[in-house]
Amino acid sequence: MSHTDPSGAGPAPIDVPEAARWLAGRVLRTPVLRAPAIDRLAGARVLLKTENLQAGGSYKMRGGLYAVSRLAAAGHGGVVAQSTGNHAVAVALAARRFELAATVVLPVDAAATKVARARAAGARVVLAGTTVEERLAVARRVGDETGHPIVDAYDHPDVIAGQGSASLELIEEAERAGTPLDALVVPVGGGGGAAGACLAAAGRPIEVYGVEPHGCDSLARSLAAGRPVPVTPAPTIADGLRPTCVGELPFAILRTRLRGVVRVDDDEIAEAFRLLLLELKMLAEPSGAAGLAGALRLAAAGALGNDGMRRRTVGVVLTGGNVEAELVARLAAAARIEEKVAAA
Repeated sequence: MSHTDPSGAGPAPIDVPEAARWLAGRVLRTPVLRAPAIDRLAGARVLLKTENLQAGGSYKMRGGLYAVSRLAAAGHGGVVAQSTGNHAVAVALAARRFELAATVVLPVDAAATKVARARAAGARVVLAGTTVEERLAVARRVGDETGHPIVDAYDHPDVIAGQGSASLELIEEAERAGTPLDALVVPVGGGGGAAGACLAAAGRPIEVYGVEPHGCDSLARSLAAGRPVPVTPAPTIADGLRPTCVGELPFAILRTRLRGVVRVDDDEIAEAFRLLLLELKMLAEPSGAAGLAGALRLAAAGALGNDGMRRRTVGVVLTGGNVEAELVARLAAAARIEEKVAAA
């Protein structure tokens, strides 16, 4: 798949600092938080970038807004997008800001919260199948019918650059505080956010890790095979991390820049969700909490902790906060049950 700039002038560069400069003041500069209990569990200083507080409920707003702005400037009257949820919401909100028409294609089992958010932003919502191939086929048909370009959730240079701005903000804030990052941990769906994180960390001694749920590990399998490998996604509470296959453009970046992939299970994601809720009063969706789950798994494996005499600093991007109320209640109830068992 080739990628050109909106004017059709040729291959588009992926410039994370430029995207960050444009987005400054147009998206929320989300806080970076710490919790002593999480630091103790990790044996390291853990800096949490709270993109669950971002406009639209996720860091996808960054890539969506940046990509749509450039298409609007090039004279397009509308856009098409497909995703499991958050990217569609972001593109819908961005299209409304630039007064463009938007059609977003979501899976039939998409979280109701994300479908409602996309509709509330004024987008036409089309539900199609459960796989990325099914959604892409519909998105391409809509694009052909309308003449509107597709803002791909993974394989789009401007989306990757925009997503990477969250990691760049975290990296720069850690440096200003005198605690530069040793590692950066980002959840992986189609790989755009992790690719953007790698580009944001370029030139710095930062190990970047991706996190995937067990059974939704296209990136891990792709890195092992040396080419993008599709998977049949297993059931997981992290609905935003279920793409069938890592994007071609993210994979081309990640194959040489990523330190490794951490696989986590739903129990680990749920525990990270509860830690954020109870220790920071921070509501992240399970897909966003997966980054913390991955950092804690790395810590358990001895990959984090002290570096000689210096305590290591780990950055985690909490990528989103669009979560169903029923799931919040279920996960929070499980926390109360665990507390009772522990006290008995």
